[in-house]
Amino acid sequence: MSILLPNTHILYRELQQRETQNQLFSSGTSSILTKPNGFGIDRSKNELKQRVNRDLRACAFWSGVSKPDVLEMEPIRDCEHFDQILEQAKELSQPIVIDWMAAWCRKCIFMKPKLEKLAAEFDTKLKFYCVDVNKVPQALVKRGNVSKMPTIQLWKDGEMKAEVIGGHKGWLVIEEVREMIKQFV
Repeated sequence: MSILLPNTHILYRELQQRETQNQLFSSGTSSILTKPNGFGIDRSKNELKQRVNRDLRACAFWSGVSKPDVLEMEPIRDCEHFDQILEQAKELSQPIVIDWMAAWCRKCIFMKPKLEKLAAEFDTKLKFYCVDVNKVPQALVKRGNVSKMPTIQLWKDGEMKAEVIGGHKGWLVIEEVREMIKQFV
């Protein structure tokens, strides 16, 4: 177990493989487990229940396994929706991150999945949103003071506090956004 501690996904994968490989066939008072090699092993139901309970406890112990790797960013539709989001963030005293992007922008398309991974990393501390500048009124784009894309902004207390303009390499932009978030969270 100590070997698997840093790699919880390995334990989960092993338990899942064991579950799929061992198919349970009940017949009366005993159970037959079919192994991948084709030979059956006869076991009593109590022994099998103990083994299943032990495996379930192991799954419950590794609760971080079910944490999502990616959280989809919620799109902002218009100025009213933007105001509602800012108001909710004020009430919760929680900062928000807004990705201003366009569907035709290659760098924006490249950055979106990376930002969604970052959103999963900071899931409980702040919320991520995206704005497609071609699908919203230009008044909203002007309000965000966006001139280049992708632009990633951090808003807190109804005001923009920091921004990263992502015209350079993706991993650099993500590191800059991570530092920006750590500064305000």
